[in-house]
Amino acid sequence: MSNSKYQTYEPYGVEPQSDLRGDLHTAETLAYGVYAAPDTYDDTYRPAYEAPEPLEPTLPRQAGRAERRRKGRYTERPDSAMRRLLPQALVVAFLAGGTTAFVAEDKAVELSVDGRPRTLHTFADDVTELLAQEGVDVGAHDVVAPAPGTELTSGDEVAVHYGRPVRLTLDGQRREVWTTAHTVDGALKQLGVRAEGAYLSISRSQPIGRAGLELDVRTERSVTVMADGRARTVRTNAATVGEVIGESGITLRDEDTTSVPQDSFPRDGQTVTVLRITGTKEVREEPIPFEVQRTDDLSLFKGTEVVEQAGQAGLRRVTYALRTVNGVKQKPRKTDDEVVRRPRKQIVKVGTKPLPTSVGGADGLNWNGLATCESGGRPNAVDPSGTYGGLYQFDTRTWQGLGGSGRPQDAPAAEQTFRAKKLYVRRGASPWPHCGTRLHG
Repeated sequence: MSNSKYQTYEPYGVEPQSDLRGDLHTAETLAYGVYAAPDTYDDTYRPAYEAPEPLEPTLPRQAGRAERRRKGRYTERPDSAMRRLLPQALVVAFLAGGTTAFVAEDKAVELSVDGRPRTLHTFADDVTELLAQEGVDVGAHDVVAPAPGTELTSGDEVAVHYGRPVRLTLDGQRREVWTTAHTVDGALKQLGVRAEGAYLSISRSQPIGRAGLELDVRTERSVTVMADGRARTVRTNAATVGEVIGESGITLRDEDTTSVPQDSFPRDGQTVTVLRITGTKEVREEPIPFEVQRTDDLSLFKGTEVVEQAGQAGLRRVTYALRTVNGVKQKPRKTDDEVVRRPRKQIVKVGTKPLPTSVGGADGLNWNGLATCESGGRPNAVDPSGTYGGLYQFDTRTWQGLGGSGRPQDAPAAEQTFRAKKLYVRRGASPWPHCGTRLHG
C-alpha cells in the first residue's frame, strides 16, 4: 500500500521546530489548531495495521522504492496545494466575517431609569426590546423618551420617567393628577400651578415617592370686601370668606353677616358685602276667625235663618322680628305663634218650611204703603234705639210671639209681611199708630 495520501501532522499545541509565521502553512495551522510539518522531514508515518520494517541495511532496490515514494509525493501538480488550502481559507474568512457582524450588532446606549443613568451594551433593535431585556416595566402614566418602538443605534440615550399620583386639592377643587416630577415644586411647575404667594400643605422640597402624596394648594386671589360704605381689596390665600373678612380688618358684631356664607371658598375677583344688622321684636295679638255651621230646620219658613249659637273669634299671639340691614328696614319675619284662645263656631238654623200664600182678612190691605212709612221699605232696617227692626218695625218679643225666630230684621221680606198680617188680624192697625192709616189708603 502507498503512503502518499497520508500527510504528517503534529498534535495540537506542539511547538513547531522552525519559524513559519510568514508561511501559508502557518495560517492553515492557526486556523485549524494543528501544525503542518515542513516538507524537508522524512515521511515516517506508519498505519497501525502495517508491520514495521526490520531494521536491516536497506537494499539498493528498497532504497529506490523510498526515493520514488518521496518524489511522487512532492512532485504533485501545482493546483493540488491550492485545493487543499481553499477550505481552510474559507473557514478563516467565515470566522473573520462573523466577528465583524457580531461587533456591528452590539450597541452602546445610555439608559436612565427615573433619574439613574447607566451605560450598557445591547443587541436590542428598538426601545421596547431594550426595556424588556433590562426588565423595565412601564405603565400608562410613565414617560419613555424616545417613544417605545423607536429604532436604536449606538450612542442613543433612553430615559424612563415613572408617573406618580398626586391627590391635589386646588382652590377647593379635588382631583387626582399624575406627574413625573420628583418633588412638590417640580410637580407644581409641571402641572402649571401658580405657586407664588400660594398656601401649600407640605414643603415645596418634599420628595414625591412612587406611591404619590396628598397636596392642598390655595393660590393667591384678589377679593373685595364692601363694609360700612367702603371697599377693601385684599390679596389672600385664605380658605374661607370668614378668614378674608378678618384679614381685611373688619369686625362682625351681634347679628352682622355677609352676602355669601362665611364658610364658603373665596374666588378670585369676588366681592363680599358685610351686612350690618340691627333688630328688635314685636308681639301682636291677632284674631282667629270662627267657623259657621248651618243646619236645616223644618219649623222655620224658607228664607229664615236663626242663629242658635253665636260664634266667637279666637286669639293668637304672634312674635315678629324687625330687622334693619345697612339702615334699610326689612319685612317683619314671624318667629313665634301662640294660640291664646280657640275660636267658637257659630251654629245657624236655616228654615225649610214653605211660606203661606195668604192670611184671611189681611190680604187686600196696602202692606207696601205701611212698609214704606215704617222703614222706608228696607227689610233690615233698625230704629236708632235698636229695639225695633224690619219692614214693619217689630220688637223682638212681638216677633217671636208671632212664631218668628231670631230678630225680625234678619228674616226675609215675605216672612215679615206674613207676620205683620197675623198681627193685624189679632190687633188691627194699633201696632202702627202713625202709619197704620196707610193700610187703607
